Amino acid sequence: MDTRRSLFGECLAEMLGTFILVFFGTGSVAAAVLTGAQQGLWQVAVVWGFAISLAIYATSAVSGTHINPAVTVAMALLRPKDFPARKVPLYIVSQLIGGVLASLVLLGLFSGICLRFEAAHGIVRGQPGSQLSAMWFGEYFPNPAILGTDEVAFRAVSAANAFAAEAVGTAFLLFFVFALTDRRNPNAPSGRSNLYAYFIGFTVAIVISIVAPITRAGLNPARDFAPRIVAYFAGWGPIAIPGPVGANGGFTSSPPSSAVSSAPRFTITSCAASSPQFPQPKSREWPE
Repeated sequence: MDTRRSLFGECLAEMLGTFILVFFGTGSVAAAVLTGAQQGLWQVAVVWGFAISLAIYATSAVSGTHINPAVTVAMALLRPKDFPARKVPLYIVSQLIGGVLASLVLLGLFSGICLRFEAAHGIVRGQPGSQLSAMWFGEYFPNPAILGTDEVAFRAVSAANAFAAEAVGTAFLLFFVFALTDRRNPNAPSGRSNLYAYFIGFTVAIVISIVAPITRAGLNPARDFAPRIVAYFAGWGPIAIPGPVGANGGFTSSPPSSAVSSAPRFTITSCAASSPQFPQPKSREWPE
């Protein structure tokens, strides 16, 4: 077998899988935030869950469906025989490319609606408070749609609190991913049924339902950082990177550390990624 061609195929699968994740997941957030198409956090969380399940079914046979740098790093550190470290940079770059491409497509689809949303709410893109219109790209703490964007909101969720929420959420995600895909686990929904993909998606959905009101549940550096790159150049600038008060760096550091701490318990056969999500609160007025 041509090793380089095989690795190229794996990278394409990671790019496609992350594209699927970001397009449907971030797309559901855009629909919820900008149009009110979804009502409540759970409706958005379920879309993320199904997006992950579909990405696993579509690409796991080729790359294992990491679609998350946290998973990729954990695999290289803890299962080097199955996933050599030399693949890590290529996998992560592929995931970021997939996330950027999906975000560009979504920007094209929702740009006009986003401008209308900003005009209706007096939002100046790139200025403090514009994370309310940028939140369909990246994750923010405190959750702008639930707690707002003023000083009171920032006092409600500290950087340490946000880091802890992301670390716990990612640890739970990776724990269940490994358990559900472990050949030694007789209760795992694997084998010919391949139902593990649905249960991994459900795991993401329930983690989102707890963590998203605090930090919008980043859990995945590729899902968060890649869309931020697009938002940065689309006019949000420092609101996208590094983010308000420079607080969002914790989202890219807590998932990998949580992945490593939770991973040793299980042997991985196929890994899924995580993702974020956010609803719009009923108490806030949104454009019709």
